[in-house]
Amino acid sequence: MATQHIENKLKLLPDQPGCYLMKDVNAKIIYVGKAKNLKNRVRSYFKSSHEGKTAKLVSEIHDFETIVTSTDKEAFLLEITLIQKYKPYYNIKLKRGTGYPYIKITNERDPQLMIVSKVLNDGGYYFGPYPNVYAAQETVQLLQKVYPLRRCPGHQKRPCLYYHMGQCLGACFKEVPVEAYERNIRKIKSFLNGNVSQIKRELTAKMNDAAAKLEFERAAEIRDQIRYVEMTVEKQKIISNDNTPRDLFNFFMDKGWLSIQVFFIRQARLIKREKRLFPCVDLPEEELASFILQFYNQKNRILPKEILVPPGIDKKVLNEILGVSVKTPKRGQKRDLLEMAHKNAQLVLEEKFRLLELDDRKTVGAMNEITDALGLPNGHRVEAFDHSHLQGTDIVSAMVCFVDGRPEKTLYRKYKLKNTDHADEAASTREVIYRRYSRLLKEHENLPDLILMDGAKIQIDACIDVLQNQLGLNIPVAGMVKNEHHKTADLMTETGEKIGLNPKSEGFYLLQRIQDEVHRFAIAFHRQVHSKNSLSSRLERIKGVGPKTRTKLLRNFGSLKRLSEASVEELIGLGIPQKTAQTIKISLAKENET
Repeated sequence: MATQHIENKLKLLPDQPGCYLMKDVNAKIIYVGKAKNLKNRVRSYFKSSHEGKTAKLVSEIHDFETIVTSTDKEAFLLEITLIQKYKPYYNIKLKRGTGYPYIKITNERDPQLMIVSKVLNDGGYYFGPYPNVYAAQETVQLLQKVYPLRRCPGHQKRPCLYYHMGQCLGACFKEVPVEAYERNIRKIKSFLNGNVSQIKRELTAKMNDAAAKLEFERAAEIRDQIRYVEMTVEKQKIISNDNTPRDLFNFFMDKGWLSIQVFFIRQARLIKREKRLFPCVDLPEEELASFILQFYNQKNRILPKEILVPPGIDKKVLNEILGVSVKTPKRGQKRDLLEMAHKNAQLVLEEKFRLLELDDRKTVGAMNEITDALGLPNGHRVEAFDHSHLQGTDIVSAMVCFVDGRPEKTLYRKYKLKNTDHADEAASTREVIYRRYSRLLKEHENLPDLILMDGAKIQIDACIDVLQNQLGLNIPVAGMVKNEHHKTADLMTETGEKIGLNPKSEGFYLLQRIQDEVHRFAIAFHRQVHSKNSLSSRLERIKGVGPKTRTKLLRNFGSLKRLSEASVEELIGLGIPQKTAQTIKISLAKENET
């Protein structure tokens, strides 16, 4: 049921294209969408019944805002920009681009053929991606033997080894005509686009010529090259009648989940498939269109000459934004490929449903158990803190982050505490909490739904004091209580009451994982800091070793063990005078003996 505030805003919605931003109770943007008609689309969230992820999204919406655009194209582009900026929880999140290699012909006076991992806007010709690294390497080696370009550094004033082997045109000792390069580049491009008959004819002629000259080893080598062409290229199943590089997208939607299949067709063959699975809160056609734009906005994505999509997708807008032909085939092999992608998407989704159900019980379900036990609304993100020290020295703090019950290690943080010189739990907590959340506020980053302290009431009170009285935040705080065996025992509320969490529940197991993880992270960081500080204190006692020298040694060796194993020559190599280097070695050796 929409609040009166939302009902009032729904009456004022424009019937124009644009984007809408859904916000939760903390004014955090949790979903960004686009619409041809903002009035109809936004109203549908509150005036229709929903299930699954969409129902959960609607239950968390406390406010929204809209941005009107002139055209559907502008709405598409704005949506992608807003998703990248805010990273809303309910939007589709893509992983980093493919790590598959590409074959590149460089844009140089003397071009080279090479394997690269990044696609740059440098004028070179790229082909790929290759899902099989070995296949890419073998393909390049074959092309370098048959259609050589430059394989040496060039301009060496003498022929290189590759020139003698017939795998370099001779840029090493002479000026190669541009026409010679262009002739071979045309043949390489033709091969990479699926035309293998020409290279087979040339190789067969070379093999017969070598055999006629009784050069049987050379003939056998060329025979193996012909076999490689047949095995890796020619005998692949041809799935289209032309060599147009094309990508194909299709989906299957069920129970609020969207399964997407991407087929990559190169050289008239299906070379690779990618599959993605997302919770879906919008129309599947709209989500797929948004997915396609985000897909090609990733690093190392090369646009094909043609994109195939199912019916219902706004092909005109995609065509305008991407600058390539976007089509929906009506008949023939291309339509059959779309249907195959649809069936594959359905199989993947049906296969994953049971696994997702079991996994959710241990992650999202466990997270909900914790928030329910604390009497809080369901949350997604929890941050946990722990301190570590050795008899009050080298005090550090560590923070781990769990999103929907899973560790998000990119969000882990480590802190060297500045304001404490002894083991004061309250002071340590105040410092780390202030540093963490004042920074999030300053950088306008997302805040957690729950903070867990690896300690009792002292840490909880210190945390709440900083949040409410210094930062003006109202984030729920709880404590992770341990028993006499230093094992997770229970959950403590802000008032100091123990919940009595069921030790056999998934919520308890998640609490245990969080506590163990933050403790492990803090201990590992403390050992690192203590090791460096221990080395630093040893170096301070050595005559002639000043601050600059200590910094050099700490930066390059990091531990006493590595420094002790280093030779005098290695120390001199860092710019340390010989006398000082010898003094360091002698002093450390004496201390180790004692």
